[in-house]
Amino acid sequence: MYIYLSILNLLTVWVMMAQLQQGGPDEKEKTTALKDLLSRIDLDELMKKDEPPLEFPDTLEGFEYIFNEKGQLRHIKTGEPFVFNYREDLHRWNQKRYEALGEIITKYVYELLQKECHLKKVTLPVDATESEPKSFIFMSEDALTNPDKLLVLIHGNGVVRAGQWARRLIINEDLDSGTQIPYIKRAVEEGYGVIVLNPNENYIEVEKTKAQVQLSSDSSDEPAEKRERKDKIQKETKKRRDFYEKYRNPQKEKETMQMYIRMIQREAEVKNKVTAVALTDSVHNVWHQEVGKTIREWMRENCCNWVSSSEPLDTSVESMLPDCPRVSAGTERHELTSWKSFPSIFKFFSEALEARTSSVKPTPTRRSNRIKYEEL
Repeated sequence: MYIYLSILNLLTVWVMMAQLQQGGPDEKEKTTALKDLLSRIDLDELMKKDEPPLEFPDTLEGFEYIFNEKGQLRHIKTGEPFVFNYREDLHRWNQKRYEALGEIITKYVYELLQKECHLKKVTLPVDATESEPKSFIFMSEDALTNPDKLLVLIHGNGVVRAGQWARRLIINEDLDSGTQIPYIKRAVEEGYGVIVLNPNENYIEVEKTKAQVQLSSDSSDEPAEKRERKDKIQKETKKRRDFYEKYRNPQKEKETMQMYIRMIQREAEVKNKVTAVALTDSVHNVWHQEVGKTIREWMRENCCNWVSSSEPLDTSVESMLPDCPRVSAGTERHELTSWKSFPSIFKFFSEALEARTSSVKPTPTRRSNRIKYEEL
């Protein structure tokens, strides 16, 4: 009701402006005043007037959802899949509810990594104090001691965290397609050590005390919600800055700018330790890294990118950049590429390991000695 009245008022103002613009100087002044008034109207604030409080449960049971035996998220009472439009005509509220559920699922997946996959949670850096910035990853017990092979899993960017491929799939499809758990279980079965990285967890939210909140609210005349948004942005920016300051070398910015040079200088080490790299719908670009010819050749021989395509699984797909082979993941949906290419990726790893262990190292040539000297 309030939303419709607000929109009606705005339309009335615009009609008045259209009428005033046809008049003389006095009307133009009134038009300017009306424009100034409109510029001060916050449409987000108007939409919030008829919106329920953004208060949501902090457990799956509180949302009245649970994962069934097939790993599908279902309503406890009706057995129906998750419904995004829980309240009609309140998209912002529905989105916030979806995000709140997503945070619960993140914690749920962390628990599965430890209970079902038997991985241990490792805080990084290992010597960080309570007050220092820190993050965490998950590892199998033999991750650092396995003498044969190690699988390192890295998710994409966005809201996903360790152990996830796509939050949308976890909520709307099932745990198998949306998480890295099938990869982890198969890797363990085949004798791999496993490390699950967590690059999106680059800062951790710290709650303010009531005294801090009261102090900040008393020191400004801005509306409370607008001030909270501004404080949140400043807080997140500071946490990211603090985290990166923690991990920079003493030379800081200079070293950061030259990071790609350091990676190129470690080319020999990477080639010696990495047997194969599987990418799923990756948007990388080797030309941005200024890599040399030898690295591009290594990528063509040891990497493969399973991309979204209408072609059958493993069908070769043409690429504009000659960095690594591209094959179809057997799906046109980006978020499904990791799940659909799952069996092919492990076959790719097995063949790469077999080729590496059975191959005979060639006799060093003058050219290979020169490359080795340059790398050192």
